[in-house]
Amino acid sequence: MSPADLRLTSLVIAVIVTIIGVLAFGRAIYVLYTRVAAGGPQPGRLRPVGKRLWMTIKTILSHREFKHRPAVRVAHWFVMLSFPILALTLKTGYGKLGNPAYTLGALEHFIPWEWLVELFAWGGFIGIIWLVIVRLRAGHGSVEEAEGEGRVGKADHRPSRFLGSTRWQAYFVEFVIFSVVFAVIGLRALSYAAGVEGVADEAGRVVTDPSVATWLHFPTTAWLGSMLTGLSDTAILNSITILSLIKVVISMAWMTVVGVQTTMGVAWHRFLALVNVYARREADGSKTLGAASPMLIDGVPFTSEEQLDELDDDAVLGIGTVADLTWKQRLDLMTCTECGRCQELCPAWNTGKPLSPKLLMMELRDHTAAVELMEGLGDQAMEEDEDGNVLVHSSVPDTAHSGDLLGALIASKNTGDTGVALTAKPLVGNVVADDALWDCTMCGACVDQCPVDIEHIDHILGLRRHQVIMESAFPRELQRPFRSLESKANPYNQSPRKRMDWAKNLDFDVPIIGEDVEDASEVDWVFWVGCAGAYDDKAKRTTQAIAELLYRAGVKYAVLGNAETCTGDLARRAGNELLFQMLAEQAIETLNEANVKKIVVSCAHCFNTIANEYPELGGTFEVVHHTQLLNRLVREGALKPVAPADLAQGRKVTFHDPCYLGRHNQVFEAPRELLGADQGLEVLEMPRSKDMSFCCGAGGARAWMEESRGTRISQARVDEAAGTGAEVIATGCPFCSQMLGSTPVPSNSEQQIEIQDVAVLMLDAVKREGETR
Repeated sequence: MSPADLRLTSLVIAVIVTIIGVLAFGRAIYVLYTRVAAGGPQPGRLRPVGKRLWMTIKTILSHREFKHRPAVRVAHWFVMLSFPILALTLKTGYGKLGNPAYTLGALEHFIPWEWLVELFAWGGFIGIIWLVIVRLRAGHGSVEEAEGEGRVGKADHRPSRFLGSTRWQAYFVEFVIFSVVFAVIGLRALSYAAGVEGVADEAGRVVTDPSVATWLHFPTTAWLGSMLTGLSDTAILNSITILSLIKVVISMAWMTVVGVQTTMGVAWHRFLALVNVYARREADGSKTLGAASPMLIDGVPFTSEEQLDELDDDAVLGIGTVADLTWKQRLDLMTCTECGRCQELCPAWNTGKPLSPKLLMMELRDHTAAVELMEGLGDQAMEEDEDGNVLVHSSVPDTAHSGDLLGALIASKNTGDTGVALTAKPLVGNVVADDALWDCTMCGACVDQCPVDIEHIDHILGLRRHQVIMESAFPRELQRPFRSLESKANPYNQSPRKRMDWAKNLDFDVPIIGEDVEDASEVDWVFWVGCAGAYDDKAKRTTQAIAELLYRAGVKYAVLGNAETCTGDLARRAGNELLFQMLAEQAIETLNEANVKKIVVSCAHCFNTIANEYPELGGTFEVVHHTQLLNRLVREGALKPVAPADLAQGRKVTFHDPCYLGRHNQVFEAPRELLGADQGLEVLEMPRSKDMSFCCGAGGARAWMEESRGTRISQARVDEAAGTGAEVIATGCPFCSQMLGSTPVPSNSEQQIEIQDVAVLMLDAVKREGETR
């Protein structure tokens, strides 16, 4: 076939596939827009525009969300940017199908442009190969394989993060990227060869000006083009046409496939991630950690029980069905790339439990799309077999069989209310397993690791809120702490009069606001003891240690005594938002009446609640964790840890980062510096530490529930600590101490492991000299 005939045939093919691809892609954009727009309001996610735009640009270009993966970060950066930068090469491909001498005008041989194109063509080429290798090395194993090999819960051998991802979609996208950048490199090499050989088409049009066929214009493809200089003019012309057609056809095939597969997050995230990052909760770019997002009622944050009086009888609280998802939550679902970074660090998933943040997002995504599809099809979604049985019509994709949608559709035939029946199908029990919902510790690892800023915790918390408030459906173990919080303002079912029992045997007096001092203006700090610090026997030792250290340092402080109540973290994370509001209002009122300004807290959960959640309810205070204040006192010389007489007798210690201190609030160094100040301790790090730390299993109200599935999360953590050779696991949260302290040391461990709060260890160091005040 002559070059002219080949170009004509290729052009016809290109026109056909382009029409199909553009129509499919355009339809998908409309479908995705209407799917997201159908969600409820979520205020504050679009403004301020300038600040959010700048944050989005910085986040995307820096790729800062690719934590602890430098090679993947670089590879994905090149692959991502090659898409927009090389977009004009697609225009060149179309042009060369009609005219092999087609150029982009002055831009074509603008040296900086040529270098940029080749840099990102090769960068994308090498990058996508590396990403494929990463995927292949990670494998697609199964939970059963991991359990059989004893890998569940281990720090260095976890089930593949790609387990459950749609494999063919990922390989399809990677094949498309590989092929397109290969075509770009190939066309550059052929252009160089055409210039060297002075190739012209049958009309006498010179393909490449010989004067630009130099390494300066083809810096990284001249060597490849020189290998093609021996080809005939016809071969070079036909090769240019074929490569241009391949580039066009593969590009349009991609648009067609993703146009049909609107749930193909591995492809759509290159567009939707920009919007999702822009619409993240915090305009400064920080993750949706720390404070739990408020429950929305008709788009208005729920901050007072008075709002309940204004609700209609049919008002819904929390997320019960697809109809209750906000537009941002729907966008989250559509943006999921199925990369599995959330799954890789999830404590529930890694200890053999049914919850996977990734699979949860995928299930909700497919269900949302299925509801939309089957509502649109109505009766057309069903057909009868020869025996009269009602089946899903063969035209309906498998993803539309999500949950019990078909049953809902069939049942709705008799009511004529198909749309409502489908939309109102409960998510928990049909799409989201009840066990998976309550397995979450809300440690924040999923949110922190997600490169496209999906807010997994908000989805889970919304589902829990609906179950607790609307359905009264929650684990039976939560009944007692709920009742105790309502009647006694603590989850331990203890009398408020016993809150100061921890101070009875101390050698010094602990000032109480309202008794020893009039209000907090007379002291520097108010020590918030917390429910665990007041009632749990082991936590009392920490409370006593903090009080004594503050006393020894000469810090003026006081406590609220019996006036202190629970902050409400347990209630909020369990989904009992109404109870949380009641407790928070009570605590804020107490703090404000006592004129409190500065608070030191020993519990990481109380720390997070008071510092991050109370401000939106009218309680704004300066809050520090006890490790931060104690570390400050050591640096200032107010506390002086004493080295042991024999340094060789020192103990090895490893610090377990409480999730609500570390990951949620970025307090990593203070407790480590405090431990490092004691020369009698050798501080070791676990493989998973700081922002990659592994949960103890207490968060998300899990401390009050039985852990009956898989390996205990705390056991996985203690095993990891034992692997460092540490004799002591230092903590900074009473619930971490409680969970880790109730966990047996692995049988192959050479020594017993002691669980101690950092404050207790520091008090031991300070008292070595036997000095008393």
